[in-house]
Amino acid sequence: MAHLYPIFLNLVGKNCLIVGGGQVAERKAANLLEHEARVRLVSPRVENNIAAWADEGLVEWIPREFQVQDLMGAFMVFIATDTGQLNQMITELCREQGILVNAVDDPPNCDFYVPSVLRRNSLALAVSTEGKSPLYAARLRRELEDIIGWEHGEYVDILGRLREEVKASDLDITQRREIFSRLVDSDLLELIKAGQDEKVEERIKECMSSWRD
Repeated sequence: MAHLYPIFLNLVGKNCLIVGGGQVAERKAANLLEHEARVRLVSPRVENNIAAWADEGLVEWIPREFQVQDLMGAFMVFIATDTGQLNQMITELCREQGILVNAVDDPPNCDFYVPSVLRRNSLALAVSTEGKSPLYAARLRRELEDIIGWEHGEYVDILGRLREEVKASDLDITQRREIFSRLVDSDLLELIKAGQDEKVEERIKECMSSWRD
């Protein structure tokens, strides 16, 4: 069996459907909202938070059982029910229509799995066991929290800003790569962690001096 293809998706403005209204559906909805997706949820009953989000206009709640037309316009579907037959039916419908589908705790009815993620600003580290052990993935993520601190997120944000500056210059690819290598191989990360802002700026100037001067 081939391993899964790792990917990060931009869900801003994408239509995402959740079938189910329990705690799992609530967590899925919260995560999707955090990533600015458009969330529609179908379930006769929902958790209080979901109902509140619906009242605020953050999610669209359809208070009934799933119907085929609910898939219309969906980019991605999460099935958060404990009914295997329903999961399979929705999965088959999604696959017929080319819609990505994930049935929680039901690997045969999943086109993708949601990894356990450690985020530090723009830096995201995703741990996946391809659905074999979500608890172990979560444990590894917790262990990484002690290794990858807040400073890594600040570091990546600085590198991103400088990368855009270099890309806007008239330097060729080789020169750009040399500057990027200097930045990554420098002690910027350690200086950021130590809170030495002045030295951070000094080090940036040193690394960028080949074309700024």
